[in-house]
Amino acid sequence: MPEPAKRDANAPVFLEITIKDSDGKIWGTAIAPAKDFSTGSVGYYCSEKTVNPKSAERYQCSLSFTLIGSKPPK
Repeated sequence: MPEPAKRDANAPVFLEITIKDSDGKIWGTAIAPAKDFSTGSVGYYCSEKTVNPKSAERYQCSLSFTLIGSKPPK
C-alpha cells in the first residue's frame, strides 16, 4: 500500500465521540481508533451500536474521519 500524502503529527491515537440527541440525552459513546484506510488515506473509523434512551430502540452508527489531502497521488 502506498504511503499517505500526509499525516497529522499532532493527531491523537483515538477519538472519543459522545452521541446526544437534541434534548441533550446521551445515547452512547463511541471510540474511533486511528486507521490507515485501504485507499491510502489516514484518519479514524468506528462502528457502534447505540440505544435511544426514550424508546429502547437500537441503532447502528458508522463514522469515518479522513485527513483531507492524505490520499496518495495515483
